[in-house]
Amino acid sequence: MANETHPPKPVVKPEDRELAHKREEQAAIETELAECELRAENLRAELGAFERRYLHFVGSCYAELDELNAQVAERIAHAQPNNERAQRAAREARARAGNTKSTAGEKSEQEPRPFQASPELKRLYRDIARKIHPDLTTDRDDRAKRQDLMAQANDAYEHGDESQLIKILTEYECSPEAVKGDGAGPDLIRVIRRISQARSRLSEIEAELQELLRSDLHQLKMRVDEAEKFGRDIVAEIVSKVEEQVAQTKRRLDSLEHRESA
Repeated sequence: MANETHPPKPVVKPEDRELAHKREEQAAIETELAECELRAENLRAELGAFERRYLHFVGSCYAELDELNAQVAERIAHAQPNNERAQRAAREARARAGNTKSTAGEKSEQEPRPFQASPELKRLYRDIARKIHPDLTTDRDDRAKRQDLMAQANDAYEHGDESQLIKILTEYECSPEAVKGDGAGPDLIRVIRRISQARSRLSEIEAELQELLRSDLHQLKMRVDEAEKFGRDIVAEIVSKVEEQVAQTKRRLDSLEHRESA
């Protein structure tokens, strides 16, 4: 029986083996970064929606209260033109009313909805963060394009726009910037730098997450969410208390008006 001969196995160059290893490492860190980006963006969206909802109910009440307090202070100042303390109190009350009105904004007719991302929305955003994030490229022009696309993706995510996220992802994957170069040596350098950039961005986004979690707005949202589990509506309770103060201030303003007309 003739001896069977087998073709020699192709020799794997050290740089090709190292490139394969680094690409696995890159894929892992980029997946972790995409998850972290998603958590941060989801938290930002939740806090933004909570703040809009809070201001919709509470902010407008405080704006009305501060406006009434300013009117009271101004009537007192008008009745006491030589009282510098009354004049200063009126100026401060008017400034405070202006600031509160600016912060609260105009009350919309439609109640803002809490933010809640669907699994598909999260998947799309995760894919975009993994493939498009600007910190994953060393090319200046590509980075600028990615920054613009990520800003669009963040806005689409906060508004729950799945179709826009699909459009962003599809357009980038078909763009020239997505084409990889040839050669193990240059590829290895690019992969190593991308890993370094991804690790740096991961540290930044984790720090941003911690800052968001420590924010006063997040602490308030936690209190509201926890109270809701026991059937309490803290926002409604705050609104009720402020409305009581509004009613009291209106009565005081009416009393000052009657006193002036008497």
